[in-house]
Amino acid sequence: MKYFVTADVHGFYDEFINALKTAGYFDCEEPKKLIICGDLFDRGCGALALQQFIVELMQKDEVILIRGNHEDLALRLLDGWDDKSYYQPHHNHNGTLDTFFQLTQSSFPDLVYHPDEIKSKMLQTPFIRQIIPSMLDYYETPNFVFVHGWLPSEFEKPNRYTLIDNWRKATKEQWGNSRWLNGMEAAYNGQTDKEKTVVCGHWHCSFGHSRYEHRGSEFESDADFSPYYAKGIIALDACTVVSRKVNCIVIED
Repeated sequence: MKYFVTADVHGFYDEFINALKTAGYFDCEEPKKLIICGDLFDRGCGALALQQFIVELMQKDEVILIRGNHEDLALRLLDGWDDKSYYQPHHNHNGTLDTFFQLTQSSFPDLVYHPDEIKSKMLQTPFIRQIIPSMLDYYETPNFVFVHGWLPSEFEKPNRYTLIDNWRKATKEQWGNSRWLNGMEAAYNGQTDKEKTVVCGHWHCSFGHSRYEHRGSEFESDADFSPYYAKGIIALDACTVVSRKVNCIVIED
């Protein structure tokens, strides 16, 4: 099976499609699946087109979706809606509210005067009804494990990780916490699966290139947002809001 793997699309539909084209996804005639390691929305302006594309792939059973922290944020916003969670600054800062506006084709004035209508429309979107329920905490093949942030770990500052024993049986809370972890940092500290390479997103690849390979900065013009490869890890988050590109790699396993 050939796997095309990406992460952190964050609503940048055009950049996402360009990455798939560059990787040869649309020209591939052999059995294939697209793996997206979390964070579909919340940054770019292509949420509607991206949602439709994902639904079509789901109907053809050609996509594997890993849940990211931004999917958790979307559900958290809905859960607190009646308490006006939409006025909490982090939902605006993280782009969650803008995704709601895009998927329900509404705007801030609609939120002010008709908040219940936006909630009702959002609950009927494919994102909430089909996409998030289909998402996995992880997916694995004989040689790879695909997650969003990292494998469930205990995190102690400063930057200390301890991989949870039998992480496959981690609790819902532990998986939720793992979606916020910096996989490159955890891998550098030796907290990797000993048998498989972990493919992850969530944290910008330029962090690893800058911090551990001493190549460029994290966000300036010399930043390297290409996939980060090291022992036990492949990191994919291209920080698209800055780089204007999405990473996509091809794995046969």
